[in-house]
Amino acid sequence: MSISEARELDDLSRGSSRISRRNGNDEHNSETTTEHGDSLPPPDRGRGAYLALACCTMAQAPIWGYSVSFGIFQEYYSSSESRIEAPPGAIASIGAAQMGVMYLMMPVAFVALHRYPRLRRWCGPLGLAMTVVSIAASAFARSDGGLIATQGVLYALGCGLLFSPISMYMDEWFVERKGLAYGIMWGGKSAVGVAMPFVFSALLQRFGLRATLLSWAVASALMTSPTLVFLRPRVPLPRTYQARPLSFGFVRHAPFWMMQIGIVIQSLGYLMPSTYLASYASAIGFSSVTGPVLLALFSLASVPGAVIHGLLGDKTSATKVILISSLGSAVPVFLLWGLSRHLANLVVFVILYGFFAGGFSSTWSGMLHEIKRGDSTTDTSIVFGMLLGGRGVGFVLGGPVSGALVSVRGALTEETLGYATKYGPMILCTGITAILGAWAPFWKMAKMAKSRWVLGRSGGCAMID
Repeated sequence: MSISEARELDDLSRGSSRISRRNGNDEHNSETTTEHGDSLPPPDRGRGAYLALACCTMAQAPIWGYSVSFGIFQEYYSSSESRIEAPPGAIASIGAAQMGVMYLMMPVAFVALHRYPRLRRWCGPLGLAMTVVSIAASAFARSDGGLIATQGVLYALGCGLLFSPISMYMDEWFVERKGLAYGIMWGGKSAVGVAMPFVFSALLQRFGLRATLLSWAVASALMTSPTLVFLRPRVPLPRTYQARPLSFGFVRHAPFWMMQIGIVIQSLGYLMPSTYLASYASAIGFSSVTGPVLLALFSLASVPGAVIHGLLGDKTSATKVILISSLGSAVPVFLLWGLSRHLANLVVFVILYGFFAGGFSSTWSGMLHEIKRGDSTTDTSIVFGMLLGGRGVGFVLGGPVSGALVSVRGALTEETLGYATKYGPMILCTGITAILGAWAPFWKMAKMAKSRWVLGRSGGCAMID
């Protein structure tokens, strides 16, 4: 590598965020008129943008409400009140199918909706119909197989069809404030995780399973219908139909794969605390209400975490924000969860972990800018779908990995450290995967260090000559 190339790489690294946002602004601002000469509504501000943000945030409740609360239903299915007899592994497969299928279908859905944009208008109603029918049908299921098919696979497909066009509309409406917009949207998902577990728990205790599921089907229809009516694309479709070309040039560039690797690794450990905190709290002697309260605090802290990380992504480079999220979530795992079993430390842990780890998804807007800077023909909505697919891979792998880690050790010991419990290996895994979520920044820093080393050697050789 020459001296000029190394200096150029150093300059690009320091100014990557500003350059990427400027490129994104040029691309979107160039589309100021339609093919018929009509002016497009402005991005990032105005009634259209704010309405789109409100609709997308509100839609997170029916899309994620049941999935983030499945632990409540898992406990119910495992209790004596349930009429369905199934092993714990089969019940856990319902929740795994919900998250796994939904995230893994995203790359296919985003590619299809980009190439055939006219399908977007039908995805929402079809997704709503699938979610309502599947969750209502699950109220009459008599076996674990029926629950996996309805609540797991079909419900996840319906939610995925709802989420895909909504996210693509967000990508059209927000350019300079894209990180903040996605942060608010993901914050809406986290807010759902605060309230819905308590709502479902109360409904199950008072009305039973069937009434709870049927009421959620009706509530999903009522919450989703307004978003389908008011949410509109910023760029109208042309009257003459033509399939849009697809560009996958970004897969030839290392930044995409470095960021995708970080997402997969971070997702592998991300759900471990929320999955096992309730059982961990019960195992070390806390009351049964402690677990749900800790989970609610985790979701509550994720709301400002998502918004602030998204706002930072609009102001600085993706590298810095990813490092803040990854290191900020790893430190409380190692120092608070692993080194103590006191309730006060657990409370501080879930708040800090929820804030920093819950904001990791909001760093993706910066990742999109970084990837697009390397290939200007890249459509950010396709990249976003690919990143969601990587998150799905991590979630699917995280289930069996966490189960194996928890079963490595035997009974709890009398030590006061979280590491000394049977959850110790899982705690270590959670912290390590949080750090390695910054795989792309570590790779970039190593690349910069190598460039400076080459620059130094070249300069030294020039002085000798």
